[in-house]
Amino acid sequence: MELNRRNVLKLAAGGIGLNLNPLMWRHAMGDEQAGLTAARIKSCIVIFYYGGPSHLDMFDTKPDAPTNIRGEFKPISTSVPGLQVSELLPAHAKIMHKIAVIRSMHHTNRLHDSASTESLTGRQSPQGDREEFAPIEQFYPCHGASVSYMRRGMPIEVPHAALPWVFHNVVDTPCQGGGFLGSAYDPFQINGDAAKVSFQADLFTRRENLSISRLQERRTLAKKLTADNLLNSYQQPQELDKLYTRAMNLIQSKRLAKALRIEEEPQAVRENYGLYPEAPAAGVRNVAGYQMRGQNLLLARRLVEAEVPYVNVYDFRQQGQNWDSHSQNFKEHKNRLVPPMDKAYAALINDLDERGLLDSTLVVALGEFGRTPKINGNAGRDHWPDCYSLTLAGGGIQGGAVWGASDKIGAFPVQDAVTPADLAATIYWRFGIDPKTIIHDQLGRPHRLAEGEPIQKLFI
Repeated sequence: MELNRRNVLKLAAGGIGLNLNPLMWRHAMGDEQAGLTAARIKSCIVIFYYGGPSHLDMFDTKPDAPTNIRGEFKPISTSVPGLQVSELLPAHAKIMHKIAVIRSMHHTNRLHDSASTESLTGRQSPQGDREEFAPIEQFYPCHGASVSYMRRGMPIEVPHAALPWVFHNVVDTPCQGGGFLGSAYDPFQINGDAAKVSFQADLFTRRENLSISRLQERRTLAKKLTADNLLNSYQQPQELDKLYTRAMNLIQSKRLAKALRIEEEPQAVRENYGLYPEAPAAGVRNVAGYQMRGQNLLLARRLVEAEVPYVNVYDFRQQGQNWDSHSQNFKEHKNRLVPPMDKAYAALINDLDERGLLDSTLVVALGEFGRTPKINGNAGRDHWPDCYSLTLAGGGIQGGAVWGASDKIGAFPVQDAVTPADLAATIYWRFGIDPKTIIHDQLGRPHRLAEGEPIQKLFI
């Protein structure tokens, strides 16, 4: 059937769920009627500051608040007149004309697992607001999986990558994969080696005596055995063959293998992102992955250059060794948490800009929630999902813009409140994907790609 506007409307009126490629949808409906503009980004990097950074001590300072709220840090001027950030962010301050700040993000999840799930999928976990103490199956797909699914017909070598680990609290947090879309939409997992400050992927690790030709022979034999097995449905061999084909292509991908060889970068570039000694300076808590923080973002840039459309970077792996500053919030933010983050983020944005990649790459940096306005008895701040901040850069963003506002103590949004569903819709929209597209879970139940609305006014 010809895919024209009349037939699209006829199918929609008949109640048939459409999982159309977004470019087909726009061709059929017209950009204006589909609620889309031309796709402006080729890539998206999501930097996830697991544990919850303090918005009050970084992007939404409250210098006029009482002492038990405003904390120890003073605001400083930035490259945008009238826009201030914390003194902990001197590198951000120099490039705020390239960054937009959202100061009104909020949701209802007060625990790490559920807050992370809503932040990275745009949906609250079906289990509600809770921590997981035993592995559970992920339901809603993460953003990168949804983007990959909607662009599944495009010849993309690696549609979605995640590094440098799978993050977890008690168990791996169930928000990092394909969810009900299936394991085919899980990210290409890249593992970081903190001791060597290097990266590898298991797919590129094979025994020396296992050549590509032997792998091809195994694939041929597997196809024959599968075809001969009458218990298999006609769909299973086809899907299995697709996975084999993808795996074989990746194993032989010279471009992706080269991207992982971060040691080929000039030393000056690596230092610009941040290289750290085996042990942090005296008085700074040494935690797993501290050495990787700058190089994670450098690898993200290399992956974008290798045409990977979606990259997740997880700043820390383990709960209790991350941004969760219930105790000594100010010491932790000043000595351990913010300086490497500030340095690496600015290096990434400037590097993308200098290489002509910033306009086509959206960089999203966020935690799963913020911290309480009131300082607790341990000089810390506790979980606070009711209002917090995140940043966007590149991808057509209006640099220097501030979206939304919090009240006088940074506790609740008072203007232009934003939800994780709105962020998800914004990411999809920037790829040229209609956030209202209907996708189906494994039981055939329909779900909108995102329940929120894209923040279109933030973009040029």
